[in-house]
Amino acid sequence: MNNKRNFAPIFFVGPHIILFIVFILIPSIYGIYASFTNWNLISDPVWVGLDNYKTILTDADSTFYAQFFNGLVNTLLFVVFTVPLMIIIPLMIAVALEHKEVKFTSLFQTLLYVPGLISISAAALIWSLIFNKQLGVVNNLFGSEHVWAATQPYAWLTIIVITVWAGIGGNMIIYRAGINGVSKDLYESAEIDGAGPVRKFFSITLPSIKFPLIYTMVMTTAGGAFNVFAQPLMMTSGGPKQGTTVLMMYIRDLAFSHGESIAGIASAMAVLLGLVILVISAIQYYVMSRNAA
Repeated sequence: MNNKRNFAPIFFVGPHIILFIVFILIPSIYGIYASFTNWNLISDPVWVGLDNYKTILTDADSTFYAQFFNGLVNTLLFVVFTVPLMIIIPLMIAVALEHKEVKFTSLFQTLLYVPGLISISAAALIWSLIFNKQLGVVNNLFGSEHVWAATQPYAWLTIIVITVWAGIGGNMIIYRAGINGVSKDLYESAEIDGAGPVRKFFSITLPSIKFPLIYTMVMTTAGGAFNVFAQPLMMTSGGPKQGTTVLMMYIRDLAFSHGESIAGIASAMAVLLGLVILVISAIQYYVMSRNAA
């Protein structure tokens, strides 16, 4: 009997585990600890218990209370408007590209996927020029001088447009892979029974890609939408009147502002945001898994 251990998997998994511990697990644990302290990133943290959370959640006269709930509401608005678009539009494109009469599918897929390879900061810079008051393509096309980022609801519109443009490619690839795995015999049998495109989509395609749908829904929400930062920062600077200032922007400003850092409050806001993401992701997963069963 061979008692030799196979250490090969350790060499593949080990680096990932080390990086996860160093750059994610340890900072996360220290961030949770910092949320219970009064800390300015320079002096030693001073333990204050739940005071930061009480200030953020219950002290209506506090600036931090106003910042947290304004940032949370704006973040939720972004999630509500972008996540459905990031799921529905890529799914529609993936289904359309699978149609027999569509030519050059690989080219279209590449063109739609390329924006996702561009950094969000570079993409925001490109779109800020497109929406520019004097030089922008949009204003030149409509013959106007509208300042898109300075008025609502256009400020949100610019942020949503860049987000969808940059993010639909990845989800589309996942959906296409899922659709390609569906047996063609199912579609042929449905056509023999007289099923049209809509009936085949809801009766065959959707049930067959339920797990990719669950994955993209959870990851688009938790991994992308709730962590929105660069788009409003670069497109609108949080305006007008802090109408697009999301929670991550407040957290960044509190922790790394030009004045004295308030890292304890910023950490508490980050922990609360993480709890919101965790709860919503769990609800999404439960609801979609139950419906897909």
